[in-house]
Amino acid sequence: MEEKRRCFSLSRNKFLQHWCVILFISSLAILPLTQSFNYGKALSKSLLYFESQRSGRLPYNQRVTWRHHSGLTDGLEQGVTPPFQPYTYNIFTKSFIYIVMFDICISNLYEQVDLVGGYYDAGDNVKFGLPMAFTVTMLSWGVIEYGDEISSAGEYTHALEAIKWGTDYFIKAHTHPNVLWVEVGDGDTDHYCWQRPEDMTTSRQAYKVDEKNPGSDVACETAAAMAAASIVFRKTNPHYSHLLLQHAEQLFEFGDKFRGKYDESVRVVKGYYPSVSGFKDELLWAALWLYKATDKEDYLSYALEKANEFGGITWAITEFSWDVKFPALQIIASMLLTEANQREMGFKLVFEQYRSKAEYYLCACLNKNNGSNVNRTPAGLLYIRQWNNMQYVSNAAFLLTVYSDYLRASNQRLRCDRGKVGPEEVLLFARSQADYILGANPMGMSYLVGYGSRYPQRMHHRGASIESYRENKGFIGCTQGYDYWYPRNDPNPNVVVGALVGGPDHMDRFSDDRKNFMQTEACTYNTASLVGVLAKLHGVEEDGYLNTPLLASS
Repeated sequence: MEEKRRCFSLSRNKFLQHWCVILFISSLAILPLTQSFNYGKALSKSLLYFESQRSGRLPYNQRVTWRHHSGLTDGLEQGVTPPFQPYTYNIFTKSFIYIVMFDICISNLYEQVDLVGGYYDAGDNVKFGLPMAFTVTMLSWGVIEYGDEISSAGEYTHALEAIKWGTDYFIKAHTHPNVLWVEVGDGDTDHYCWQRPEDMTTSRQAYKVDEKNPGSDVACETAAAMAAASIVFRKTNPHYSHLLLQHAEQLFEFGDKFRGKYDESVRVVKGYYPSVSGFKDELLWAALWLYKATDKEDYLSYALEKANEFGGITWAITEFSWDVKFPALQIIASMLLTEANQREMGFKLVFEQYRSKAEYYLCACLNKNNGSNVNRTPAGLLYIRQWNNMQYVSNAAFLLTVYSDYLRASNQRLRCDRGKVGPEEVLLFARSQADYILGANPMGMSYLVGYGSRYPQRMHHRGASIESYRENKGFIGCTQGYDYWYPRNDPNPNVVVGALVGGPDHMDRFSDDRKNFMQTEACTYNTASLVGVLAKLHGVEEDGYLNTPLLASS
């Protein structure tokens, strides 16, 4: 009997030990999913990221000290230099006439424009106008919605600096009412080299859209960015706000009058930022932002009257990005219904159709449509596509966050095929996406670089992966970077704090490899949308309804 008891006791102990091990391992897997996050700290880091992406002459208060001045001759000279010939031959008098104003005449044959400044879009050294403008639009929208929360985190000045670095550049790039410079550098030659921006030897050719070479999409996205930014600066810098609004209105008129896709005029952009959705969404998007900035009914009437023709009330989309603006403009239009005046109520049906399409997108993110919903990874991350998926996640989280505020303020619920959803559940799902980004995922990895104890160490980023200019002012050549720095297994010598990388695959797997650009490259527009989400979460993290366990919309 004692032997049996002993055997039973040993067996029971082994059984308990076995399950203790299983529970311990399970707790490790669950731990990242239940941890809390410092959203204010994450917000601060996200705004710091934009200083890593600056092009041009860096200011005295630059906080990212491993970066230095770059692209200081951008836009200095475009076109072909004419031969030196300070005279012309008059066929009537058969004599040479010297040009007195030679310097002026010759300079008119050049196309000179100051394009110093702006942002590099990602881990390369090209300045692409369309994603840069979208970045500024989303940063501005975040400040408009959550300026108080950003202020409480002590980051309001930094947020405005991030926006102004972009809008200052747009003012330079808009050299004529119907001319906008939309790219500096060439993606093909740039990708041939692995160099710090401070050492660039690649082409700095600049490209523009104009009356003969239209680009309604990029012109109107830039108009939207400047209109949104004008709202941001209205109180702190009214003169600058007015200047931005002037440019925004001119750019919208240009984009509307001379219609066309910018990638048909600037063909070098096709392999990098093609306008797949066309330009009609940007026309509606810009009109709505101009209405919000000016209160001029003509802009709202434009968005209402063109809603059907331009797809605003016909396209049901499950993606919001630098290219596809339909879900966001549908959300903005639907939120205007409650403030529409008597004249605009004649378009009530159009407002309702905008709202229907907005709800389709939001419900798709929440997995509440009977039809098409946004795919998710096993751990619950929204998943659109393999390449840089986090851009779609941060954009969706932002739109969900903004709309949850609208629902709460108007005492409404989101109408989905599978039932109505309250503002708390909408915000909680947005928070779940932010938490996944910050580390609540099976990898236990923060995809916001520099946040937490574990984050990507080998970002696909030229400047970050090479010894900084501050540490080594020696020239690093085009292929020298590929030969020595690119293939190294060591972590990057410089940390791009606040960068939101492309993120995991459809099974929540992530490979921290510099060559794995689909997952380890970050873009400015990834982080831009996240700023607003983090600001909102920082502002309400003490409120009781955010302490509710995360709700799985299924």
